[in-house]
Amino acid sequence: MHLHYLRELNDRFEIVAVCDLSRTVVDRIGDAYGVSRRFTDWAALLEEPLDAVMVLTTGSHEPIVVSAARAGRHVFVEKPIALSEAEGQSIVSAGKQAGVRIMVGYMKRYDPAVERMAEELRGFSPLRFASSTTAEFPLKWYIGHYPIVRGTDINGGTLSAFQADDEARVTAAIGITDPALRAAYRRSLLDSMIHDINLMRGLLGEPTALRFANVSEASISVFLDFAQSSAAMHWVNVQDGVARYRQEFAFFSPKGRATLVFPSPFLRSAPTELVLEGGRADNSRSWRTAETVSYEESFKRELLEFYDCVVRDREPRTTAAEATRDVALCQAIIREHLAAARASAQP
Repeated sequence: MHLHYLRELNDRFEIVAVCDLSRTVVDRIGDAYGVSRRFTDWAALLEEPLDAVMVLTTGSHEPIVVSAARAGRHVFVEKPIALSEAEGQSIVSAGKQAGVRIMVGYMKRYDPAVERMAEELRGFSPLRFASSTTAEFPLKWYIGHYPIVRGTDINGGTLSAFQADDEARVTAAIGITDPALRAAYRRSLLDSMIHDINLMRGLLGEPTALRFANVSEASISVFLDFAQSSAAMHWVNVQDGVARYRQEFAFFSPKGRATLVFPSPFLRSAPTELVLEGGRADNSRSWRTAETVSYEESFKRELLEFYDCVVRDREPRTTAAEATRDVALCQAIIREHLAAARASAQP
């Protein structure tokens, strides 16, 4: 979702080096994008004279981002920024000490429909309630039509070491052994629902309290308080189901209701729908409009944000500090779930 947009934005970006554990992937991408500097070791890549790096790896981003910052590189890092709040704080500190910009890839924050929703919510006072529901469906049907390059030439020992490192970092983050909850934290919360958490924060501000959390491999439900409203957030795992991705954010006020309906993020330039509903308090008349705000791609627009925050030396909209708070909330969700489970188990 990034390389082809970087190439489209060649008046702002030049792709000069690529890195992956797989030599097959590195060479095929290098050939496709005309990149001669190719690496299978990220530490070697950071020795190159680069302005910025994009950290898009699985596993913890902390080692690479901290090293990149210390090398004086601006960083675009995919979510989750880290696997724990402590790792995130390390990244924030490294960025400040080095004086570089670190931006986190929450592309939905750059969706034109989300920006329009922020405008609508300013007129929605008092806001009575908010809700979100994400049904995570099979990924393969949404990406199978793209020319994805895969390599099978990665050393097994290397993969095992990365997996062990990932497990150790998850243990440090939540300190539990239950495999279902560990999987829910690592895959459901950090890899997916963290988008929802960040988007709700972007629209409503900082949450003031976590009131309820229920976590399983099948679903996650969270109830949060914000300064102006409360919000119920639900995430459902139906990745073994049919390909009918749907994500909705709804906001309720006496003046009406506003809803964002998101398509799969991997359908390029598929617009997010903004649904506005209203009426009159003195009679039964009501109305509903469904608005296509723009066909601009949020993945592309976040790259424009990264460019602008670097060349203008300003903070990005999605900062490392904010992303670290998202991870901290994910850890708190696990703690709240465990506390509720213990309380219900007591006679």
